[in-house]
Amino acid sequence: MAKKQLITEATVQAAAKAGRTTLAVAPDALITALARDAARANGLTFVTETPAAPVASTPQKKAPHVVALGSDHGGYGYKEEIKPLLKELGWDLLDVGTDSEKSCDYPDFAYAVARAVADGQATFGVMLDGAGIGSAMVCNKVPGVKAACAYNEFTAWNARAHNNANVLTLGSRTLGIEVCKRILTVFLATDFEGGRHTRRVAKIDDVERHAR
Repeated sequence: MAKKQLITEATVQAAAKAGRTTLAVAPDALITALARDAARANGLTFVTETPAAPVASTPQKKAPHVVALGSDHGGYGYKEEIKPLLKELGWDLLDVGTDSEKSCDYPDFAYAVARAVADGQATFGVMLDGAGIGSAMVCNKVPGVKAACAYNEFTAWNARAHNNANVLTLGSRTLGIEVCKRILTVFLATDFEGGRHTRRVAKIDDVERHAR
Protein backbone atom coordinates (compact mmCIF):
# COMPACT_ATOMS: atom_id res chain seq x y z
CA MET A 1 0.00 0.00 0.00
CA ALA A 2 1.44 3.39 -1.01
CA LYS A 3 2.18 6.01 1.61
CA LYS A 4 -0.38 8.84 1.61
CA GLN A 5 0.66 12.49 1.69
CA LEU A 6 0.11 14.02 5.15
CA ILE A 7 -0.55 17.74 5.49
CA THR A 8 -0.08 19.03 9.05
CA GLU A 9 -0.21 22.43 10.70
CA ALA A 10 3.59 22.57 10.44
CA THR A 11 3.38 22.00 6.67
CA VAL A 12 0.97 24.90 6.28
CA GLN A 13 2.94 27.24 8.54
CA ALA A 14 6.12 26.51 6.60
CA ALA A 15 4.37 27.28 3.30
CA ALA A 16 2.90 30.50 4.67
CA LYS A 17 6.27 31.58 6.04
CA ALA A 18 7.72 31.07 2.57
CA GLY A 19 5.13 33.51 1.19
CA ARG A 20 3.02 30.92 -0.62
CA THR A 21 -0.74 31.36 -1.04
CA THR A 22 -1.43 27.87 -2.39
CA LEU A 23 -0.31 24.41 -1.38
CA ALA A 24 -0.46 21.49 -3.82
CA VAL A 25 -1.92 18.31 -2.30
CA ALA A 26 -2.50 14.84 -3.67
CA PRO A 27 -6.14 13.81 -4.34
CA ASP A 28 -6.01 11.34 -1.43
CA ALA A 29 -3.92 13.51 0.92
CA LEU A 30 -4.61 13.38 4.64
CA ILE A 31 -5.13 16.97 5.88
CA THR A 32 -5.37 17.42 9.64
CA ALA A 33 -7.97 19.69 11.22
CA LEU A 34 -5.22 21.95 12.58
CA ALA A 35 -3.76 22.22 9.07
CA ARG A 36 -7.12 23.39 7.69
CA ASP A 37 -7.45 25.96 10.50
CA ALA A 38 -3.92 27.21 9.82
CA ALA A 39 -4.65 27.47 6.09
CA ARG A 40 -7.73 29.62 6.72
CA ALA A 41 -5.82 31.83 9.17
CA ASN A 42 -3.00 32.37 6.68
CA GLY A 43 -5.18 32.77 3.58
CA LEU A 44 -3.67 29.67 2.01
CA THR A 45 -5.62 27.49 -0.43
CA PHE A 46 -5.16 23.76 -0.96
CA VAL A 47 -4.88 22.89 -4.65
CA THR A 48 -5.46 19.28 -5.65
CA GLU A 49 -2.74 17.98 -7.96
CA THR A 50 -3.68 16.13 -11.14
CA PRO A 51 -1.68 12.88 -11.29
CA ALA A 52 0.83 12.98 -14.14
CA ALA A 53 0.77 10.30 -16.79
CA PRO A 54 3.44 7.65 -16.20
CA VAL A 55 6.64 8.14 -18.14
CA ALA A 56 8.67 5.16 -19.30
CA SER A 57 12.13 5.14 -17.78
CA THR A 58 14.97 2.84 -16.92
CA PRO A 59 14.08 0.87 -13.78
CA GLN A 60 16.07 1.99 -10.75
CA LYS A 61 16.72 0.20 -7.52
CA LYS A 62 14.29 1.46 -4.92
CA ALA A 63 15.02 1.88 -1.23
CA PRO A 64 13.20 -0.69 0.87
CA HIS A 65 9.87 0.58 2.18
CA VAL A 66 10.79 -0.69 5.63
CA VAL A 67 10.92 0.78 9.12
CA ALA A 68 13.31 -0.82 11.62
CA LEU A 69 11.51 -0.71 14.97
CA GLY A 70 13.13 -1.32 18.35
CA SER A 71 12.75 -0.63 22.05
CA ASP A 72 14.06 -1.46 25.47
CA HIS A 73 11.79 -2.76 28.24
CA GLY A 74 10.50 0.76 28.97
CA GLY A 75 9.39 1.29 25.38
CA TYR A 76 8.19 -2.24 24.68
CA GLY A 77 4.49 -1.51 25.26
CA TYR A 78 4.58 1.49 22.93
CA LYS A 79 6.48 -0.52 20.32
CA GLU A 80 3.70 -3.09 20.19
CA GLU A 81 1.05 -0.36 19.87
CA ILE A 82 2.94 1.34 17.05
CA LYS A 83 3.16 -1.77 14.87
CA PRO A 84 -0.44 -1.55 13.57
CA LEU A 85 0.06 2.14 12.77
CA LEU A 86 3.10 1.40 10.61
CA LYS A 87 1.13 -1.18 8.66
CA GLU A 88 -1.77 1.28 8.28
CA LEU A 89 0.65 3.86 6.88
CA GLY A 90 1.87 1.34 4.33
CA TRP A 91 5.28 0.46 5.78
CA ASP A 92 6.83 -2.97 6.13
CA LEU A 93 8.29 -3.69 9.54
CA LEU A 94 11.61 -5.01 10.80
CA ASP A 95 11.24 -5.62 14.53
CA VAL A 96 14.70 -5.83 16.11
CA GLY A 97 13.41 -6.33 19.68
CA THR A 98 13.12 -6.34 22.62
CA ASP A 99 10.32 -8.89 22.92
CA SER A 100 9.12 -8.36 26.51
CA GLU A 101 9.13 -5.96 29.46
CA LYS A 102 12.03 -7.80 31.03
CA SER A 103 14.81 -5.37 31.93
CA CYS A 104 17.37 -4.94 29.15
CA ASP A 105 19.91 -2.40 27.86
CA TYR A 106 18.67 0.20 25.38
CA PRO A 107 22.05 0.58 23.58
CA ASP A 108 21.77 -2.97 22.22
CA PHE A 109 18.47 -2.31 20.48
CA ALA A 110 19.21 1.27 19.46
CA TYR A 111 22.33 0.00 17.73
CA ALA A 112 20.32 -2.72 15.96
CA VAL A 113 17.88 -0.09 14.65
CA ALA A 114 20.67 2.21 13.47
CA ARG A 115 22.62 -0.63 11.90
CA ALA A 116 19.58 -1.74 9.90
CA VAL A 117 19.24 1.77 8.47
CA ALA A 118 22.97 2.19 7.81
CA ASP A 119 23.15 -1.19 6.06
CA GLY A 120 20.17 -0.43 3.81
CA GLN A 121 17.82 -2.98 5.34
CA ALA A 122 15.42 -0.18 6.28
CA THR A 123 14.72 3.33 5.04
CA PHE A 124 13.92 4.66 8.51
CA GLY A 125 14.41 3.56 12.08
CA VAL A 126 12.27 4.12 15.17
CA MET A 127 13.56 3.44 18.68
CA LEU A 128 11.64 3.79 21.94
CA ASP A 129 13.07 3.92 25.44
CA GLY A 130 12.13 5.84 28.59
CA ALA A 131 13.20 9.30 27.39
CA GLY A 132 14.51 8.76 23.86
CA ILE A 133 17.73 10.63 24.60
CA GLY A 134 20.11 7.75 25.26
CA SER A 135 18.94 5.90 22.18
CA ALA A 136 19.54 8.99 20.03
CA MET A 137 23.09 9.14 21.36
CA VAL A 138 23.69 5.51 20.44
CA CYS A 139 22.17 5.79 16.97
CA ASN A 140 24.20 8.89 16.13
CA LYS A 141 27.42 6.96 16.74
CA VAL A 142 26.66 4.80 13.69
CA PRO A 143 28.05 6.32 10.45
CA GLY A 144 25.32 7.33 8.02
CA VAL A 145 22.66 7.68 10.70
CA LYS A 146 21.03 10.96 11.71
CA ALA A 147 18.82 10.32 14.72
CA ALA A 148 16.42 12.88 16.17
CA CYS A 149 14.71 12.70 19.55
CA ALA A 150 11.46 14.48 18.64
CA TYR A 151 8.95 15.59 21.25
CA ASN A 152 6.16 17.08 19.12
CA GLU A 153 4.93 17.18 15.51
CA PHE A 154 6.97 20.26 14.62
CA THR A 155 10.29 18.79 15.74
CA ALA A 156 9.46 15.61 13.80
CA TRP A 157 8.73 17.66 10.67
CA ASN A 158 11.88 19.76 11.13
CA ALA A 159 14.04 16.68 11.66
CA ARG A 160 13.03 15.36 8.25
CA ALA A 161 12.46 18.53 6.21
CA HIS A 162 15.58 20.39 7.36
CA ASN A 163 17.93 17.79 8.84
CA ASN A 164 17.18 14.72 6.69
CA ALA A 165 17.01 12.53 9.81
CA ASN A 166 16.57 8.82 9.14
CA VAL A 167 16.03 7.58 12.70
CA LEU A 168 13.41 8.79 15.18
CA THR A 169 13.74 8.19 18.92
CA LEU A 170 10.83 8.58 21.32
CA GLY A 171 10.40 8.52 25.09
CA SER A 172 7.62 6.38 26.50
CA ARG A 173 7.91 8.06 29.90
CA THR A 174 7.83 11.61 28.56
CA LEU A 175 5.12 11.36 25.88
CA GLY A 176 1.70 9.74 25.60
CA ILE A 177 1.19 6.99 23.06
CA GLU A 178 -1.14 9.09 20.89
CA VAL A 179 1.40 11.90 20.80
CA CYS A 180 4.07 9.40 19.78
CA LYS A 181 1.83 8.12 16.99
CA ARG A 182 1.28 11.64 15.64
CA ILE A 183 5.01 12.39 15.80
CA LEU A 184 5.82 9.16 13.97
CA THR A 185 3.19 9.80 11.30
CA VAL A 186 4.59 13.25 10.55
CA PHE A 187 8.17 11.98 10.54
CA LEU A 188 7.46 9.25 7.99
CA ALA A 189 5.31 11.49 5.77
CA THR A 190 7.78 14.39 5.54
CA ASP A 191 10.35 14.59 2.75
CA PHE A 192 13.73 16.31 2.97
CA GLU A 193 13.35 19.75 1.40
CA GLY A 194 16.88 19.97 0.03
CA GLY A 195 17.81 23.45 -1.18
CA ARG A 196 19.76 25.43 1.39
CA HIS A 197 19.39 22.56 3.83
CA THR A 198 21.48 20.30 1.59
CA ARG A 199 24.54 22.44 2.28
CA ARG A 200 23.95 22.33 6.02
CA VAL A 201 23.35 18.59 6.16
CA ALA A 202 26.52 18.11 4.10
CA LYS A 203 28.40 19.92 6.88
CA ILE A 204 26.99 17.45 9.40
CA ASP A 205 28.30 14.63 7.23
CA ASP A 206 31.65 16.40 7.00
CA VAL A 207 31.91 16.52 10.78
CA GLU A 208 31.21 12.78 10.89
CA ARG A 209 34.01 12.10 8.40
CA HIS A 210 36.61 14.22 10.18
CA ALA A 211 35.72 13.78 13.85
CA ARG A 212 37.67 10.54 14.26
